Amino acid sequence: MDDPLHQNAKDYFKYFLDKSISVKCSTISVAEYCVRGNKDHLPLAKVQILPFNFHHGVRAGELAKIVFSKKKNKELELSSRLIISNDTKLFSQADTEEDIDVFISSDREALKMYQMLKKETPVKFEFMDMNISMNETFGILQGYQ
Repeated sequence: MDDPLHQNAKDYFKYFLDKSISVKCSTISVAEYCVRGNKDHLPLAKVQILPFNFHHGVRAGELAKIVFSKKKNKELELSSRLIISNDTKLFSQADTEEDIDVFISSDREALKMYQMLKKETPVKFEFMDMNISMNETFGILQGYQ
């Protein structure tokens, strides 16, 4: 792949699979991916698909209200961000599902939103930045996995 983060994504995915950590993919992420990608390129056999449901929608509304308010009041700056609601929907799924502890993304604007939300309201999940290598995140020396 041409994406500079492709290797990081593969490393995290392999790490999660090797450690028997379940990987979930939201239908919202599938929709975003399919704008430019093909569904046949997704590793669907190794991930659990998480549909967006009513409880996710309720929490998404609460989170989006905070984000839109902070953005409107210039307390949160996001570089030309058009689709804030998708981020809050994804966050709501991570926050609502009991067995999700971590949200992983390379999206730095989503990280800014997460950091602001964490200050404003309790969220039960951590944000893992895929821009940081898996080895650095988990403190694994190169070649000692």
